Amino acid sequence: MTVRLQKLLATAGIGSRRQVEEWIREGRLTVSGQVARLGDRAGAGDEIRLDGRRLDLGPPQPGARQVLLYHKPVGEVTTRHDPQHRPTVFDRLPPPKHGRWIVVGRLDVNTSGLLLFTTDGELAHRLMHPSSSIEREYLVRVRGRPEGDTLRKLLRGVPLGDGPAAFDRISDEPLPADEAAARNASYRVVLHEGRNREVRRVWEAVGYEVSRLLRIRYGPIELPRDLRPGHWRLLDEPPIARLVAAAKPESQYESQ
Repeated sequence: MTVRLQKLLATAGIGSRRQVEEWIREGRLTVSGQVARLGDRAGAGDEIRLDGRRLDLGPPQPGARQVLLYHKPVGEVTTRHDPQHRPTVFDRLPPPKHGRWIVVGRLDVNTSGLLLFTTDGELAHRLMHPSSSIEREYLVRVRGRPEGDTLRKLLRGVPLGDGPAAFDRISDEPLPADEAAARNASYRVVLHEGRNREVRRVWEAVGYEVSRLLRIRYGPIELPRDLRPGHWRLLDEPPIARLVAAAKPESQYESQ
């Protein structure tokens, strides 16, 4: 039986479907000696190589799926290797028991907060796919004091270069009583998309600059208050099960 190359490698924990597509576009994957193309299908018995290294496509063992929660600090990039030699979110992570860590979504270099990693490429794919409508919640500080009409516009939607966008919910978040509080405002915002720099771009569309952005929730998983920036925590089975349920899992998850 053959399946799309992206699904085959994601199921084996090699990478997310999106990551595999990038490898195919870059010409880094081969199937039985031929450079892979988008749309190619393969099976577990095929010889598949990434950058010349043969990949182990053995199915993950029951209980092998891991999910890790990381508190990303400002200044780290969400890639394995950075041309500018900046620190990456992978630098501090422990080695997984099986496969490799796959990041669920991204945060830009100036955004901090909750990042999830998993060794299950199919789970990562479902968590990031728009059809799952996974909520993301952020604490955001903006320069200035938006009026009520501006906040209502953020809920109705604003045009961006890649289509309209809106927050699902927005609420005030009190700031400490100091001089900065008089010049800034802070909010909790919730949206169910993960487009590039979306929160920042939505605020920019109504004329406000984001000065601080912290992700505090991804679906049912919240950033623990006692987890410091640069530190991680492995999730146990109950929160992993909530993530799987939120990702609208395919039948294969039910038996794992």
